[in-house]
Amino acid sequence: MTTHAEPRSYTIRETAALTGLPASTLRYYEQVGVIPPISRGASSGHRVYGEADLDQLMSVSCLAATGMGLDDMRHYMANARRGAAAAAGQRELLEQQQRHLTVEAERLALRQRYVDLKIAYWQAVEDGDAGRADEISARARAMAEELRAVTDH
Repeated sequence: MTTHAEPRSYTIRETAALTGLPASTLRYYEQVGVIPPISRGASSGHRVYGEADLDQLMSVSCLAATGMGLDDMRHYMANARRGAAAAAGQRELLEQQQRHLTVEAERLALRQRYVDLKIAYWQAVEDGDAGRADEISARARAMAEELRAVTDH
């Protein structure tokens, strides 16, 4: 006798625990159209998540972790439902996010270099090396201009 397991369903609380997304975020992603409307229990009217919903939410969670904005996540998830026909669009969205992350990484690296210079400056001050402190201070001032320029954009 072959038995088929009933599809597993999850409450919003269980889904939040499994995806790591707060229940408020799950409702918000549905409200703004990042994910399609979730089925409701016939008697309770509460959201009932299935395995496919969990898969979508895990994808959304990963996209959010990259810093992708809501509009792009919405497009990405809509494209995902279209399958291979949307492959070029998916690639373009991800390439755009990749460029964004590259710029963000460059800005972070600049901030790290600035902090490194400030540490070196204070080490020179602590060591009583005024000449080195002056040289580092000049480099830090030049870098501060660069830092302000990338922060303004």
